[in-house]
Amino acid sequence: MKNSLSGNIVVRLIAVAAVCLAAFFVGKNWSHPSNPLSFYSFSSSSPSSSHFVSISPNLNFSFDLSSMINQTVDSSPPPLLPPPPSPPPPPFRFGIIDENGAMRDDFDPGMLDSDLEEGNSTKTEDTVSTGENFDGGTDKIITVKRFKVCGEEMREYIPCLDNEEAIKKLESTERGERFERHCLEQEEKKLNCLIPVPKGYKTPIPWPKSRDEVWFNNVPHTRLVEDKGGQNWITRVKDKFRFPGGGTQFIHGADQYIDQISQMVPEISLGIKTRTVLDIGCGVASFGAYLLSRNVLTMSIAPKDVHENQIQFALERGVPAVVSAFATRRLSFPSQAFDLVHCSRCRINWTRDDGILLLEVNRMLRAGGFFAWAAQPVYKHEEAQQEAWKEMEDLTGRLCWELVKKEGYVAIWKKPLNNSCYLSRLINQPPLCDESDDPNNVWYVKLKPCISKLPLNGEGSTSNISAWPARLHEPPVRLQSVEMDAYLAKNELFTAESRFWNEIVASFIRVFKWRKISRFRNVMDMRAVFGGFAAALIDQKMDAWVMNVVPTSGPNTLPVIYDRGLLGVAHDWCEPFDTYPRTYDFLHASGLFSVEKKRCNITNILLEMDRILRPGGKAYIRDKKSVIYEIKEIVRAMGWKADLRDTSEGPYAMRKVLMCDKPLPRS
Repeated sequence: MKNSLSGNIVVRLIAVAAVCLAAFFVGKNWSHPSNPLSFYSFSSSSPSSSHFVSISPNLNFSFDLSSMINQTVDSSPPPLLPPPPSPPPPPFRFGIIDENGAMRDDFDPGMLDSDLEEGNSTKTEDTVSTGENFDGGTDKIITVKRFKVCGEEMREYIPCLDNEEAIKKLESTERGERFERHCLEQEEKKLNCLIPVPKGYKTPIPWPKSRDEVWFNNVPHTRLVEDKGGQNWITRVKDKFRFPGGGTQFIHGADQYIDQISQMVPEISLGIKTRTVLDIGCGVASFGAYLLSRNVLTMSIAPKDVHENQIQFALERGVPAVVSAFATRRLSFPSQAFDLVHCSRCRINWTRDDGILLLEVNRMLRAGGFFAWAAQPVYKHEEAQQEAWKEMEDLTGRLCWELVKKEGYVAIWKKPLNNSCYLSRLINQPPLCDESDDPNNVWYVKLKPCISKLPLNGEGSTSNISAWPARLHEPPVRLQSVEMDAYLAKNELFTAESRFWNEIVASFIRVFKWRKISRFRNVMDMRAVFGGFAAALIDQKMDAWVMNVVPTSGPNTLPVIYDRGLLGVAHDWCEPFDTYPRTYDFLHASGLFSVEKKRCNITNILLEMDRILRPGGKAYIRDKKSVIYEIKEIVRAMGWKADLRDTSEGPYAMRKVLMCDKPLPRS
């Protein structure tokens, strides 16, 4: 029993030693990279099958068991995690409307960009630049050299009317060709500087006081005082020009003269049936100035001739006017634009060249409209004057005009409503224009010795135009004749444009305090479309008038603008505008540059804007981001302050609004 027990102990000791030895062998080979551990196995299913070797997945790893054994375990609790971040604040709203689409009263106009202040300081850097690119990034730098001030001799410069080099090359000036547009063609000769202001220039006197007086230093020209002072046109009193309201043919005042016309032909019905008037040879525009109080808009025109600066005086007073001449080309107004055309001693020979100039009046006069002529042949009995009257009677008879009234020194004719009289004439002279003639095509079009046909459906005639002010918001019949992409939805586009601008203008008036601007009178909409911006100013009772410019590069909507009872002209913005420097208080350009940059140099357009904008005036430019950043740097190089803002669509919209201020003054 004892031997058996001792034998079992020996066996157990041998087994333990064998296990320890095996463990040592395994541990040694496991931890040594040069002796990888191999495992042998035999298939139990087939004695004849060959053995295979499995490689340990830890083949390339080594372990230090001693360090693992001696490593102490950290029993301290894990560190506390940081508290979760607080939720971000709601994003700031940059738009000017709330989530319901209504205009917000708490709209924050933001701070002035420090770059703008720096760009308009007294520093003398030659360039301005920005790191902003077209998407608001910083990878594209725009650099514009600062523009210099032009010489003093260019103070009253009108580029297309003061091109003496082109005027000298004219074959003839017999028919007034020198007073027409002759623009510079070479890019290097175009305006590339800033027009200076007269010494002592002041902020213009606000309307309606400006109707009767303006600062002498703003328009320092005395020729009209010397020539026309005795006719009550204009006088000088100390540091001001005064306008008594008279004219060559109405020295007792425009109001009395207007009353006379209204009494002669009550059908004219000023401010109701008659809303748009053309005053030819306007002088200082007293006729148009006094019609404004009767809800009548008058386009006053005169050439840049010996009676210097007539139009500049008119615009300084705050009266609609443009430099224009009856010569060899059509004027830049559409057919059937004016309810009344007026000529008081306008020094135009209407019967020359078989009446081609009066045919141009006929084109612009609305069917059923009136032509008022105050001139010596009407009332003088000298043989030469009577002969001139007979020629006028003969010509107006062949135009089918009806002499409604001749009284004192005024004669008034009425244009027919349709073509029936023209077609029944025994003598077809002057003839009707060809079917191919477009009477609304006016840009650089020669005068035509023919009568423009009236539309068969009566569109544009006084019989199809509502009385003022209803006509302002009624889509006119001629809207359907406008060649544009829309065909069936033109009325809807017309209404939508009016609504859009009404909301925008109302918000600008409230947020940017337009009513408190000292001088907000002469306004130009540089791309007017249907005239919705001008209509909005009327709806919001802003005491301003608008020159609605319809670019020749787009649809001709000018007839629609006149049918609404507004004023405007056709113009190509690749060329300068026919007005004097410093004649507009506010310039509005929506979508103009993104269209015109394809064909025009936008720097030239902006320099032209600087020329016609008064010191202290404002310009609002609404356009795509792809062009607005470039515009910003150019206007800063002109010395303007420029503030870039979001539209009501928010900060990520494709359009921006650039609000600009031209500083006072530059000498």
